[in-house]
Formats: sequence, structure tokens, C-alpha cells
Amino acid sequence: MVDSWVNSAEILGSDLPLELSGTGNRRAVLMRALREAIRAGRLPPGTRLPPYRSLAADLGLARNTVADAYAELVAEGWLAARQGSGTRVAERAVPRTPAQRPRAPRRPARPLLDLVQGKPDPSVFPRTAWLASARRALTRAPHDAFGPGDPHGRPELRQALAGYLARVRGVRASPGRIVLCSGAAHGLRLLAEVLGGPWAVEEYGLPFHRGLLAAHGVGTRPLTVDEHGARVAELGRTDRAVLLTPAHQFPTGGPLRPERRAAVVDWARTTGSLVVEDDYDGEFRYDRQPVGAVQGLDPEHVALLGSVSKSLSTTLRIGWLVLPERLVEPVLAAKGEREQWSSATEQLTLADFIESGAYDRQVRRMRQRYRRRRDQLVAALELRAPQVRVTGISAGLHAVLELPPGTEHSVVRAAAWQGLAVEGLGDYLHPAAPAPRAGDRNGRIGQDGQDGRVRRDGLVVGYATPAEHAYPEALEALCRALPPAPDPGPAPAPA
Repeated sequence: MVDSWVNSAEILGSDLPLELSGTGNRRAVLMRALREAIRAGRLPPGTRLPPYRSLAADLGLARNTVADAYAELVAEGWLAARQGSGTRVAERAVPRTPAQRPRAPRRPARPLLDLVQGKPDPSVFPRTAWLASARRALTRAPHDAFGPGDPHGRPELRQALAGYLARVRGVRASPGRIVLCSGAAHGLRLLAEVLGGPWAVEEYGLPFHRGLLAAHGVGTRPLTVDEHGARVAELGRTDRAVLLTPAHQFPTGGPLRPERRAAVVDWARTTGSLVVEDDYDGEFRYDRQPVGAVQGLDPEHVALLGSVSKSLSTTLRIGWLVLPERLVEPVLAAKGEREQWSSATEQLTLADFIESGAYDRQVRRMRQRYRRRRDQLVAALELRAPQVRVTGISAGLHAVLELPPGTEHSVVRAAAWQGLAVEGLGDYLHPAAPAPRAGDRNGRIGQDGQDGRVRRDGLVVGYATPAEHAYPEALEALCRALPPAPDPGPAPAPA
């Protein structure tokens, strides 16, 4: 404790100025000056102040003014007064300096530009049409829509989905085989709980999905992926299910060729296993009409998984499972007795949105927008980086750029320096995929079905993510981050 006596001359001296500036109530002016002196450290904790009579005389203030100021600062905690020891600056009157505080970990700077896949541009959500559907749906909603929810989902939406999926995706299902859920992840959780493991998955896919299955005790093993999709000939009799993206392999971008579609259905029939078809962006095909779902080949051995996260918004927690009849009751049992995941009013709104034709109009609008975005990407690369090739079919909300071997990590780092967030293809590779070895440029060795492959370096570019005004700048940053074209070498000498 500092035991020095601070008399009025010291307070008013050059070492410890007390500025009674400002107009108005003199007590308030004095209190403000004392607070500032304490806060600035000129009056450290424990410092003894002069008696109020002495300070009042030196400052030309009434004694009651100074006494009241002292008393109020004691009440506020700035000062402490004890009988026989005078008035002192309180020990806790001054907070610890920033240097004494534990420093919070520094958060990484958020990228200014974003080409990470899976996040459609939120600015194009159809607010007006959605609001109109919400009003109609709430006006017509039956009373039971506002009671405990049915885990099967609202019958209005299941009816609307049955018609839409049959018309657009070639799905064969009655509304009774559709179970509504809160998105693709929720649907996978339910199937993992019902089926158990192990599952086969494509060697390139979402790590989140693999982690979700693992969290439910379902192990996964990778199937080789080539330009024709997953090699389903690698499936075994012990696999309980296989998770596929047949319309547009995620993320490499190729469709599952017809003979492999037939083969995977035959495998499911023979083994009694299940094909889980993740139809994450099947509506967005730009070079031709979308290919129908595999589920249409055999509804009893294929479960279709879908949601509105790519077509409308990731914030609408509505997805669906189109199930074989034998799995409907087990999935409902796993879901629980009451709906606790998806809002009934949002289900009713989506049902009206589909039945009114607004959903078809929105998909057509987004299809045109995303096709234009993809064309802009291809044109920019042809002009600025002709050595980089866009692989996969013209579809979906993302594209894969094929990079020279060994350059993926450096390109991702270079993009970060440009303020651009983008992911490497290697981020999606199954950790148990075969080790790289020498092979052809597509990463496959021969036609013998062996697991030989080379490392596929590439970028997964989500061209649907940026707002319209930010997309040209994002493409410019992407082109700056790409490796330069190889030097063609000196021109041949004339003959």
C-alpha cells in the first residue's frame, strides 16, 4: 500500500495536475477530475488523499462540495474510507492494464472472396414468392399443423414431393415412402442408425459425411473413382450399403455410367444391401436434360436422399428420404414419436411453393445463373490460364480445376494470399484410399481393376457462392493464384 500523503499542493503541482475544467456542478467537475487522475495512474491504488477541508481550501470550493464528492466516489468504489486512516484510492479502482490481461488468441483474417463449394448465393433467395407461399400455406393450414408434429412429415409436402420427383428426377415413390428430415445429414444419421455398417463410399466425397457415419459406429471403405464415376465392381458382400452421387460425382464431377448404374442395382438385389443415392444437385445439368435418379431402376433397393440446400437455401432445414417400403417404419422409429427437427409451417410453405410452380421457376432461374457462372469460369481460364483444365460434366454448383502434379497446396496458399478462400481436391480424399504411385494423367493404371493411382491435384471451385458483384473479382484472384504455363523452350533452329 502506498502510504504517502498527497496534499493539495502536490495534487495541484506539475507532477500531479488536477484539472477542474468544464462548467456546471463543481462537485461533478471535481469527481470527474479525480476519476481521471486515478484512471491514468497519477493516483495509484492505496494513495492517501488530503482531508476534504484542506482540499476545499486549496481549490476554493465549499467543504460540503468536496466532502460529497469523496463520499460519492467511495460509494462508486473509486475511493475507500476508514475511521482513523483517512481516504485512500481503492485497491481495485483501476482495472488491470492490457499488458497484464491474458491475450486472446488472434482469429485468422476472414477471406474477402469466397469460392468454397456448397454455399449457393444467398442474395437470390426468392423472398417475394416464398412469402406469398407462406401466407397461402398459413391461411389454409389445418389445426393439427400447429400441434405435435408427425415424424413422417406433413402429408401436403410429401404429396407435392412425390409428384415433383417423379416428373423431374424419374423417382418412383408414393407419399407414404417419403420421410421428411432436416437435411441430408439428418437423413444419413437415420440410415446409419437403422442399417449399421460397414458402408462403401466413393473415395472422393465429403469428409463431413464420413465423420457423421463414423460417429454412429459405421465404418467406411473407399471405392475407386474414375471419369465414369465409382467403380462399383469393388463392392463386396459384407457392405451393408454404398453411398453414391451418381448424377454428378462429388466433387470430381463425372456421372455414373449406365452399365455401372445397372451393376450397382444388381449388387444390391443379390446381397440385400442398400444403395444410398445422394441427389445433391441432380436438377442442375447444363449440357443436356438431367439424368434420372438410380432410384427409378429399383425403388426396393435404392434410397434417395435430397434437400433444398442447393436449390433454395442452406438455412431451410428441409430434406427427404425416399425409402424402400421395408425401411419406412424402422426409419420412423429411429426418428422418434414426434417431429422435433423440421418446422411444420416451413414444410407447408415448401409444399405450396412446389405446387404453385414457384419452385420450378426458381430452379430454372438458378440453372441459367449457374451455367453462366461456369461459362465465365471456363472463359477466364482459357484466357488467363490455358494450362489449367476444367474437368467433369457441365453441371452443379462447383467445378474441379486439374492442376499440375505437386502444385495443389501451393496454389491454395497463393489463393489465400490473394484474399480468396478455395479448397484443394485432396481435402475430399478418403484417408484409407490407396497410396499414390506412378500412372497415367487420370490417375489410373491399366484396366485390371487394381488400386493403382497417382495423386490428383486440383481445386474445387464453388462458382455459385459469391454475390454477383464479387464474382469477377473472385475469378481474377483465382487466375492470379494459378501456376504459370510451362515454358515451351527455345524455338527450333531453322533448317
